[in-house]
Amino acid sequence: MGALYILWLRELKRYLRSHTQIVASLGQPLLYLLALGFGLGPVFQRSGNGSYLQFIAPGVIGMMVLFTSIFSGIGLLWDRQFGFLKETLVAPVPRLTVVLGKTLGGVTVALIQGTLVVIVTLIAGFRPGSVAAIPFAFAFMALIALVFAGLGTAIGSRLQDMQGFQLIMNFLVMPIFFLSGALFPLDHLPKVLGAITTADPLSYGIDGLRGTLIGRSHFGLTIDLAVLVVIAVATLTVGSYLFSKIEA
Repeated sequence: MGALYILWLRELKRYLRSHTQIVASLGQPLLYLLALGFGLGPVFQRSGNGSYLQFIAPGVIGMMVLFTSIFSGIGLLWDRQFGFLKETLVAPVPRLTVVLGKTLGGVTVALIQGTLVVIVTLIAGFRPGSVAAIPFAFAFMALIALVFAGLGTAIGSRLQDMQGFQLIMNFLVMPIFFLSGALFPLDHLPKVLGAITTADPLSYGIDGLRGTLIGRSHFGLTIDLAVLVVIAVATLTVGSYLFSKIEA
């Protein structure tokens, strides 16, 4: 438990030292809220779907959690480059503990970033259906972070350089986000697009956030929760396995 706590704390300290990164990371959510939330709001409302700001806010929150958690895998490459990973691997600590510590650190950072975006959305005019729903929304945020922190760890364990990681992340992250229903309703989609969005794990996270915060769910909260738990276990298992194969 001591090693797990130290690794978790190290990831958190690395995040808290990056004051500029914390502020800069809020730029993209603000852009989506202002440009899309207010820009497309009248069109969305005339179509009979209500407030677009209310609709898009859970998607923007999920976007921030996705980006922060999956890019936490970059920490493996930094640790490899500066020699900390080698010191960690030769230490008398089970590698599963190392993976859990780094993953939980990434999840914590993602939740902090998500909380900041929640505050931004509230300032912009977003209003949850009830205050009691907020803890359930944070549960879905944590599951999203677990899924994609595990995926980031799995990918980071197989790569050797930062350029390769960024290329793969950009190839994966943007389609995962844009096909998740964060920006558009999942109802009445063409069959092919509907199948793709159904296969996107983030779709269930966004749907869960939207269901808890504004009472609008496509799949149903039970299905959202079950799918996210299964995928989180799968990505963490794969990430742990691939990390265990790293040579010191």
